[in-house]
Amino acid sequence: MSRRSSSSNGSSGTWLRCCLVVFAIASALGVCGPVLYWKFKKGMSLRNPISSSSSSCPPCLCDCPPPLSLLTIAPGLANLSVTDCGKNDPELNKEMEKQFVDLLTEELKLHEMVAEEHMHRMNVTFGEARRLASQYQREAEKCNTATETCEQAREHAEALLTKERKVTSLWERRARQLGWDGI
Repeated sequence: MSRRSSSSNGSSGTWLRCCLVVFAIASALGVCGPVLYWKFKKGMSLRNPISSSSSSCPPCLCDCPPPLSLLTIAPGLANLSVTDCGKNDPELNKEMEKQFVDLLTEELKLHEMVAEEHMHRMNVTFGEARRLASQYQREAEKCNTATETCEQAREHAEALLTKERKVTSLWERRARQLGWDGI
């Protein structure tokens, strides 16, 4: 069973190759055939002077216009620039204007998005700065409260020291009156 399918595949492959070869030959003859025919006919007329004299005709005098050049057909293509392409076409101008407006709109939207992102970052930074300023304010208030407490404690200690000096001075005077001699 496998031999039959492989032989049928082989014959279909051969058939396909034959068709491709026939197609290639027909295509080549279709493209090159007329040129070869006229060259062969011209070569025959040059070899046979009798047939060339009988079939030759006098040269034609015609008043034909010169062949069109690329500059006269499409002046914009001669320098390969297409900057002026479609400037006189109102529909194309309208479409290009739409595209230009769309591009400008998109550019404005992008600028707006960037500005919004920048504003968002500024707001976040501003909020962070306010939070830090509030924290520093609380710390400063704590420091001021601690300084005031320390100042009050110093004043109290100073008053106690003054009082203690007075008491010490009083006891020292009494001791001297009772005969103490301090060194």
